[in-house]
Amino acid sequence: MAAATENDDNGVDNHLKPAPVNLSPPAEQKPLSKNAQKKQLKQQRYEAKKAKKKAQEKEHKRKEGERKHKEWEETLANATEEERLKLIESRKSLRKERMDKRSEEKEKKMERLTRAKEIGQNVVVDVDFAHLMSESEISSLVQQIMYCYAVNGRSTSPCHLWLTGVKGEMSRQLDKLPGFEKWFIEKESRCYIEAMADRKESLVYLTADSETVLDELDPKSIYIIGGLVDRNRFKGITMNKAQKQGIKTAKLPIGEYMKMSSSQLWKTSFFTVIPQRKRTGVDPIDGDEDNSVEKHDLLERKELCVEVPLESGS
Repeated sequence: MAAATENDDNGVDNHLKPAPVNLSPPAEQKPLSKNAQKKQLKQQRYEAKKAKKKAQEKEHKRKEGERKHKEWEETLANATEEERLKLIESRKSLRKERMDKRSEEKEKKMERLTRAKEIGQNVVVDVDFAHLMSESEISSLVQQIMYCYAVNGRSTSPCHLWLTGVKGEMSRQLDKLPGFEKWFIEKESRCYIEAMADRKESLVYLTADSETVLDELDPKSIYIIGGLVDRNRFKGITMNKAQKQGIKTAKLPIGEYMKMSSSQLWKTSFFTVIPQRKRTGVDPIDGDEDNSVEKHDLLERKELCVEVPLESGS
């Protein structure tokens, strides 16, 4: 009994004792290479510069609005009663005209997008990579998707856009976009391979690592773009994904057509979307010499990050 009691006491004491604390130092993270550090610093400077410019533009817009409002008030104050009524009526008329024009443009846009859903080229943006991106990188991708949607809507022959793999943080950030719930696109939480299981033979993943060059679009094909902002951390990720899924791949003929002056259509298209930093040893398209840097610096912030074929070392 004494032994049993002693054991019980020891058992209680052992139960009440705190678990031993591991005092060993945490495993150190692998330090970044010098090249990676330079890239990280460059990206941080770019983000800071972008934020500063955005704040400056916002302040300029505010001041411009105040200036115009002040001018309008002064114009009304110096006008006679009859002139004041005419000015106000004219302003109302111009505002109504702008609103009617916007309404007409919106209606035409919806007609084009509706037609694209029926007979247009299907293009999928695969956003099932959120787990590989930081919050700022997801935010960057969301902004690029918004830009793509706007450009597509203004096109005379728009594509029918799909977003697949929309879930988690990606879904939350997309939902923050004004009017996103009204976008005329297909939004799928599932992967395209599931959402389009009955059309698997038509799926073509666009990736720089493919050996198949896409010379012309096939209306029956469904082209997939990798929605991934990774600063080149995940080389070949979309190619590997497509191979595992057993779907076709292709690459855009950027390296070829950017050097061929005779292929003006492709060249013009690529210069429109490829930022200046991605192009080396290539002449700008006609009439673009003076403002190419300014235009493409702007487009660089809005480009869709797609794995496309670039020259080696780019």
